[in-house]
Amino acid sequence: MRYVVFICLSLYLMSFTGCSSKVEYVKKENVIFEKQSEEEIEEDAFLDEFEDEMKVEQKSDPLSGYNRVMTNFNDGVFEYVLAPVASGYQTVVHKEIRSSVGNFFHNILYPIRLINNLLQGKVKNSGEETGRFIINTTVGILGLFDPAKSYFGLQAHNEDFGQTLGFYGVGAGPHIVLPFFGPSNLRDALSMYPDSLANPVDYHDDRGYNLTNSYGESLFLKAYERVNYVSLHEGEYEKLKKDAVDLYPFLRDVYEQYREKQIKE
Repeated sequence: MRYVVFICLSLYLMSFTGCSSKVEYVKKENVIFEKQSEEEIEEDAFLDEFEDEMKVEQKSDPLSGYNRVMTNFNDGVFEYVLAPVASGYQTVVHKEIRSSVGNFFHNILYPIRLINNLLQGKVKNSGEETGRFIINTTVGILGLFDPAKSYFGLQAHNEDFGQTLGFYGVGAGPHIVLPFFGPSNLRDALSMYPDSLANPVDYHDDRGYNLTNSYGESLFLKAYERVNYVSLHEGEYEKLKKDAVDLYPFLRDVYEQYREKQIKE
């Protein structure tokens, strides 16, 4: 008899406990879910919204293996060759002279900017670029100075053939890291040749307006321009990459986003 009483008492206590912690269920689309409180519903809604905002479009990267190797190569060249040379050059040559050198190289690339602005139908920008070239070549002493901006407020409108193709809807294609040149993509890499035809620094045998007399001189001049540029932007690359967990995808995403922004402007 005492065992029967014990069993009944146990069943009574279990039923009481079950009532005090009762879980409600709801039926949704023929599936039974545990009913959530208002606080839980609001929290899930917030997490869903946050997750949607964090979704990033994953682009195909078929050359990622090669790109990683080339990124490390370029990073080593910059750290152990280009940066030390630029630092020494910066110590020897005054900043005003280096700025004038930078102005000179920017000025002689006027044909590239003019052609691509015209190809994109940016007539006003083409006119400003022409005005800048005339003023800086004459008053600015062959482009060593930039009075067009300082005194006339004429801004540069940098455009290249890669931007022109992007302007007309040509996709970027797979990402490609070029030796010494750095991050690029298929569209921009192929666009380098048409731009080189309008670049006086690049030597071409069948062209009558070469600034240099050989491929060697052309490479030397472009290398000097790069050293001069790095000396004027000391520390920028180091600051850019210091927070990168994985250098290659970081630089890839920065480049692609920057190019998309340039095309949209």
